[in-house]
Amino acid sequence: MRLTVGFGARPGTSPAEVLALLAESLPTLDAVGTVSTVDSRRELAEAVAAAHGWAVVTFPAEELAAVPVPSPSARVSAAVGTPSVAEAAALLAAGRPAVLLAGKRSSPNATVAVAAAAPPVVVVGIGADGGVDPARLHAADVVFGGPRQLDLLPETVRAERIAWPSPLVPALPRLLAEHHDARVCVLASGDPMHYGIGTTLVRLLGAAHVTVDPRPSSVSLACARLGWAVEDTEVVRDARLLRRYLHDGRRVLVLSAGAATPAQVWRILEESGFGDSAVTILEDLGSAGERVHHDPAAAGPLNIVAVECRGPGGLPVVPGLADSAYDSDGQLTKREIRAVTLAALGPRPGELLWDVGAGSGSIGIEWLRAHRSCRAVAVERDPARAERVSANAARFGVPSLSIVVGSAPGALDGLEVPDAVFIGGGFTVPGVFERCWAALRPGGRLVVNAVTVESERLVAELHARHGGELTRIAVNRAAPVGGFLGWRPMLPVTQWWVEK
Repeated sequence: MRLTVGFGARPGTSPAEVLALLAESLPTLDAVGTVSTVDSRRELAEAVAAAHGWAVVTFPAEELAAVPVPSPSARVSAAVGTPSVAEAAALLAAGRPAVLLAGKRSSPNATVAVAAAAPPVVVVGIGADGGVDPARLHAADVVFGGPRQLDLLPETVRAERIAWPSPLVPALPRLLAEHHDARVCVLASGDPMHYGIGTTLVRLLGAAHVTVDPRPSSVSLACARLGWAVEDTEVVRDARLLRRYLHDGRRVLVLSAGAATPAQVWRILEESGFGDSAVTILEDLGSAGERVHHDPAAAGPLNIVAVECRGPGGLPVVPGLADSAYDSDGQLTKREIRAVTLAALGPRPGELLWDVGAGSGSIGIEWLRAHRSCRAVAVERDPARAERVSANAARFGVPSLSIVVGSAPGALDGLEVPDAVFIGGGFTVPGVFERCWAALRPGGRLVVNAVTVESERLVAELHARHGGELTRIAVNRAAPVGGFLGWRPMLPVTQWWVEK
């Protein structure tokens, strides 16, 4: 297995510093064959490669910018013109398909990443009864799969059988690289592209290098047994996400992580006021041992949980959840302002939000609730508040909220380029706006809610410089005044929205 090294470096970085960083990344440099970087660092790359006789390949920043990488950097993008140098250069130089063998490693002045060639892969869906296309298997040199799946293969399959290690995902790149010159077949349960290994392989290798031969998924089989329309059924890949889909009369399938999942589903239903829901456990679908029952204590490891929701309404699907639904120490964007703020941020599927100065996490949480593919990072300097953000995210069924404990702007270093930024706290701290604005992708939105004279003054200055829209929001809530009702004003908010 030949390795390709990609690196990025600040001006003035020495070859020795890059080599030292590389030595920290690999047990030995003997397998390295190529060093790669951006065109502007070619001279440094040649100096790094000279002592070892490595080949040197460089690329223009525009070509590197087109390579999908796991760790893009807003700071690198602003400085070099590509969100990644080290990872992108390593992958390009290794050829396609290729995989990164380890996370990138950084020093104050340089970053390195290591990649290797990988094989094209055929992913074959296998039924619980062992049903599979034999032609795919007989053409393979190596077959990867779970122990149960490999045991179902007929003896006529001559390929080497390799059981997946645990955990799988971190080991997958090296496994593929070690078999880069083999014909590789991967076994997957049912439909590999439905929360399956096929999706992971496409993300690693690209769709052009992955062939998928699916079988009916557990979702299709469950709906067939229950008489449910697939298109009207919510599918939840993690029981912790269930809360956001609980609405009276809805049907939900929970993909199980094991025998404990049905009991976990029951607990969530009870805690959420949906204890009267009808719950069905479907096990070993498509096999001779298929079983449908209602006893969580008797659940086997291969199951899917069906829920017909019966309960008091559930949470609204639009922004502006009740303030009382959040655990808060008072640092909470009130529901009326929150609804206007989410409308200004305008979440779209797949987009990433930075919620800077997250407080109770309400903006990031309701951003995630807009669509299952939305992503958010909550940045909060107070550890107690950060824990509260995590608890609130779990309560609302969005445990994917990423939480960074630290003070902006320093805590923003290394975060993925955002599509939208909300600055809820620390707006007047020197460097916070500048760091957020530099990181924001072109066409991204930034929203600030100002409530103090100082923050309003800064908003006015930045509006004059960058444009955008200013909106004054005043909310009055009815409250008792003696024996009558009167209007009690909340602090007015000046909202600045700007598109980069």
